[in-house]
Amino acid sequence: MTLALNREELTDYLAEVFPQIRDDFAIDDLTENTITMRLLTDDRHLRPGGTVSGPSMFALADVAVYAMVLARVGKKALAVTTNCSLDFMRKPEAGRDVIAHCRLLKLGRVLAVGDVLMVSDGGDKPVARATLTYSIPPR
Repeated sequence: MTLALNREELTDYLAEVFPQIRDDFAIDDLTENTITMRLLTDDRHLRPGGTVSGPSMFALADVAVYAMVLARVGKKALAVTTNCSLDFMRKPEAGRDVIAHCRLLKLGRVLAVGDVLMVSDGGDKPVARATLTYSIPPR
């Protein structure tokens, strides 16, 4: 299996179809079955108490799986989330990016399933874990 989009092509395509999040996420690494993405944490991602908000971590997990699916199937902007299960385990460390390690578990004709483990940048303890299912439009 090979990638349909490399890291640069994927970054450019995400910026094209979702310009509103262009400055929120970065791809650190991409392989045939994994992607490492980073939430470039800013004040807008924080909740009271100074920790990264749940919706921001959901967005990171969602974008990571979306990007992994696109990397494999190509420019399918209409791939959509059909299910998500997200466990929050501990507060992310203040002032640090959140890193998502995403692994594609299944890539079928119409559905893809990905698993995401999130950690604070520089940390090794999980702050959240998510499993997402995506529906892929007909090829």
